[in-house]
Amino acid sequence: MELLPRSPAEFASARYWDRFFRQRGQRAFEWYGAFPELCPVLHKYVRPRDKVLVVGCGNSELSEQMYDVGMCEDIVNIDISDAVILQMQERSGSRRPKMSYLLMDMLQMDFPDAHFQVVLDKGTLDALLTDEEESTLAKVDQMFAEISRVLQVGGRYLCVSLAQAHVLKKAVEYFSQEGWVVRVHQVASSGDNQQFVLPVFVYVMTKFRKIPGSAPQILEICPEEQDKPMRVESVERLVAAVKDRQHYALLCSQLSKTPCREQVFLDLCDKESGKPRYTLHVVDSPSLKPSRENRFAIFIIPQGRETEWLFGTEEGRRQLATSAGFGRLVTVALHREQHYEDMAGIQAELSGKVMELAPLGLPAQQQVPFLSVGGDIGVRVVRHFDTSPLSGEYVVEDVKGDGTCYFRRLIFLRNRNVVQSEARLLAPAPRPGQKKRRKDKKKPNPAEPLAAIDKSYLCCEHHKAMVAGLCLLGGPDPLPASLAVLVVGLGGGSLPLFIHDYFSQAHVAVVEIDPSMLEVATRWFGFSQGDRMQVHVSDGLDYVAKLAAEGTSWGAFWYDAIMFDVDSKDLTVGMSCPPPAFVEKPFLQKVKTILKPEGIFVLNLVCRDARLKESVLATLRDVFPLLYTRHIEGEVNEILFCQPSPEGRRDPVELGARARALEGALREPGRPWDSSYVLADMLQAVRIL
Repeated sequence: MELLPRSPAEFASARYWDRFFRQRGQRAFEWYGAFPELCPVLHKYVRPRDKVLVVGCGNSELSEQMYDVGMCEDIVNIDISDAVILQMQERSGSRRPKMSYLLMDMLQMDFPDAHFQVVLDKGTLDALLTDEEESTLAKVDQMFAEISRVLQVGGRYLCVSLAQAHVLKKAVEYFSQEGWVVRVHQVASSGDNQQFVLPVFVYVMTKFRKIPGSAPQILEICPEEQDKPMRVESVERLVAAVKDRQHYALLCSQLSKTPCREQVFLDLCDKESGKPRYTLHVVDSPSLKPSRENRFAIFIIPQGRETEWLFGTEEGRRQLATSAGFGRLVTVALHREQHYEDMAGIQAELSGKVMELAPLGLPAQQQVPFLSVGGDIGVRVVRHFDTSPLSGEYVVEDVKGDGTCYFRRLIFLRNRNVVQSEARLLAPAPRPGQKKRRKDKKKPNPAEPLAAIDKSYLCCEHHKAMVAGLCLLGGPDPLPASLAVLVVGLGGGSLPLFIHDYFSQAHVAVVEIDPSMLEVATRWFGFSQGDRMQVHVSDGLDYVAKLAAEGTSWGAFWYDAIMFDVDSKDLTVGMSCPPPAFVEKPFLQKVKTILKPEGIFVLNLVCRDARLKESVLATLRDVFPLLYTRHIEGEVNEILFCQPSPEGRRDPVELGARARALEGALREPGRPWDSSYVLADMLQAVRIL
C-alpha cells in the first residue's frame, strides 16, 4: 500500500490526506513526538482553562491524551481532510464531549479574532513548508497570519517540529519580527523506541503587542537536559544551536549501531556560559574482544596533561584504549576556563551524557567505570592571561605533571592543544623557622607561587635535539673556545637560556617579533638579558636580511650556530613551524651568508603536509650540501641540521664520541644536570638526507 506522496506539494493537498487516512484506517498516525515525550513541555504552556486550537490534527492521539489526563478539555481540532474529521468525530464524539473536530483550512479559518489562548501544531508546518518556492512561502505566511489573528495577546503558538533549518528560520524570523517572544525546546527522547534519529523540538511563540520601532528580539533555547532557557542573540545563532543538537543526535545514533573507524570528538558546553567545558574523544578498538564488563569506559585526562602525546594525539589515544582493554574508551579533557571540584563531581555531571555514546547492546543499568591517572583530576592554575596583537590570546599556567613535578607552560589559545613553551618548576623553599616534615602527605597548594624556574631542565624534546646538534660544529674541540649563536623565536626563553647557562663561552642573540613574548619570558620563565644574552625585537626575516647585507659588504661571517624555533601565525598552512617565508630559497641563502663555513643551521620543522615537507627539504638541500634530520618520536617535529660544507660530515661513531665529550664538558661539578638528558642518545636517530 503506497502512503507516501509522489511529490512534497501533495502534503498540502486535501485529496492526498483523504486518500492517506482512508487507506490507513483507524490506526493513529504520529509523525513524531509521542505524548509522554511532549507532555513535560506542553504542561508548561497549556493550562486547564485554556481554549486550544489544534491545526492539522490528522488522527493523532495527542488531543485525546491531553483531554484524558486533564491537561485541557476545551480543544478544537481542525483538518482539511474530510475523511479524518469523520473518523475522529466517531472516535471521540461521545467519550470527549467538550472536544470538537471541524473540517477547516487553517489558511482561511472561520474563528473570530483573539479566540484562543493556545494554537498547537504537530508536524503541520513541517508538512506545509517542504520547499522554499515563492508559492509555498506565501502559504506559510498566510498560515502564520491566521494563527496570529485567532490568538489572544499572551497566547502561545506551540509548534512540534523536526526543525529543519529553513523551517525553523522561517518561523523564528516571522514571529520575532512581529515582536513575539520565541523559545525553542528540545524534547527529551524516549530512548530505543524513538521513531526518528533526529530530535524533536517545540517552538513556543508567545504573542505580544507589536511595539512601534525596533524592539529587541527575545530568542531562547531550552535544551532537553535543563529547564532554564538560554538567551541567544540572533536567529542565525538559534538555528546553529539547534543544528548542533541535531548533529549530536546523529552522532549518538551512529555510535550506538557500529564501531567508529576514525576517532570522533565533540565538545560539551557549560550551560551558563555556552563555552566548552569538556572535550570528548570516542576511541573504538574493534580488534579487541572485551568481556561484558570491559566494553565501555570513560577516561578523565588530568588537567594540564591534555597536550601530552598519550592524550593529545590520535595514535596516543588509540594506544591508551588498547592498554586499558576496553572496546570503547571515551577520553575527557577538562578546559582551563572551567572549574572542577573533584572526580566525583565530574562523574556525576557526565554520567547521563556519556551513556548516550555507549556501544550497541550495552545494558542500560550497567555501571560504567571512570578512569584516570592516579585517580585524581590533576592541578592547573592560570597565572597570567593576556592578548598580544601578534600572537592573540595566550595564557601562562602551572600544571602538575606525572608524579610530583610542576611545570609552567605558555599556550597560545588559537592553538590551545600545543604547548608553546614549557619549564619545570622548583619546589618552594621552606619559610624561615619552618621544619621540614619527613612524611608530609598534604598536597601542594597550587595557588602558592613556586620558587623558581629549573633552568637545567629542557622540557621540550625538540629543544634537547637542537642543543645536541651543536656536536656537529667543526673543530677538534667539542666545546669551542667561543660560540656565537643566533636564536630566532624566543617563546618562554628556555632554549637560549640553556645555551647561555651551559655554554659559558657562548654569546647568544635572540630575535623575537612579539614584544609581549619578551615580557612573558622575563616575568614568568626566569629569562634575563646580559653581556652574553641580547634580545632584538624584530622580524626574523628583516634581521637576517640586514645582517646578510652588512656581511656581504665587508666579508664577515657572523654565527657558529643559527637556530630557528619560530611558529607560524597562519593556521591555514599545513606547516605550523616555521612560517613558509623562512624556508624560501632566497632567504635560506641569506642565512647561509651569515653562517660560518664550519657552522650549523638548526631548524625546527613542524609540517603535516607531506608534499609541502618534501618541497622544504628539497630547497634546504639546494642551499646546504650537508643535511641531517632527527625526528622527534611521538610528535610531528623534525629537527634539521644543515651545514654549508659537505666536508663536515661525521659518521655515527664519531658523532657519538663528540656528544659524550661535549656532555662531559658541560657537566661541571656543582652544576645541576638533568640525568635523563643524554646528548649521545639524542643523536642516535640522526640520519643524513
